[in-house]
Amino acid sequence: MNLYFIQHVPFETPAAILDWCKLRNIQTNGFYAYKENLENMDLNHCNILLIMGGPMGVYDLTLEEKKLVEQAIKLNKKVVGICLGAQLIADVLGAKVYKNKQKEIGWFPVNSTKEAREQFEFLPESFYAFHWHGDTFELPKNSIHLFYNEATYHQGFLYYNALALQFHLESTEESIQDLYKNSYDDIRNATDKKFIKEYNQQENNQLIQQSNELLFKILDDFILKK
Repeated sequence: MNLYFIQHVPFETPAAILDWCKLRNIQTNGFYAYKENLENMDLNHCNILLIMGGPMGVYDLTLEEKKLVEQAIKLNKKVVGICLGAQLIADVLGAKVYKNKQKEIGWFPVNSTKEAREQFEFLPESFYAFHWHGDTFELPKNSIHLFYNEATYHQGFLYYNALALQFHLESTEESIQDLYKNSYDDIRNATDKKFIKEYNQQENNQLIQQSNELLFKILDDFILKK
């Protein structure tokens, strides 16, 4: 099984998803939108397409990338979008992507919907996830609303073979540090800081492992379950 991932900036990597791939003997192949043309990306040998985040918006992404994601969904590949990647899935499925009322940065609780717990029976009613986003999306037609919280009502959805997660369950200590280092202007320039937290080592120590473990369960169920 092969997982192809699209990375938009050097500091937003698949992080713990690469660990999941190693544990499940899934081969990975990275495509780096910030330094190469995605036009030649061939999906023939791709089983899973992972689209990572980035500080830009869907309106900044190339038509080639949008066509690739649309093609992967039509070809019934398993498609997973994280943060910007989730917004991109929503966009290619015809849903509106727009600026949220406020940015959400740091560790905040997320609630699962009743429909999410029916789809993924192991899901708790609420859990903590790491966030770094300012945009949000409407739900695509025929999708299942999975997650929500006070700051962002549409935190994730399932559309047949596509899974969109606005938050970062894949976060590691290194990936969180990289976000604070490279995107700190988002905090510095924010006017509404109700849902913005500074770097917190204690929260990282408490929450990263359980966050990764929940993600692994979700990926096992969504991608590997027969």
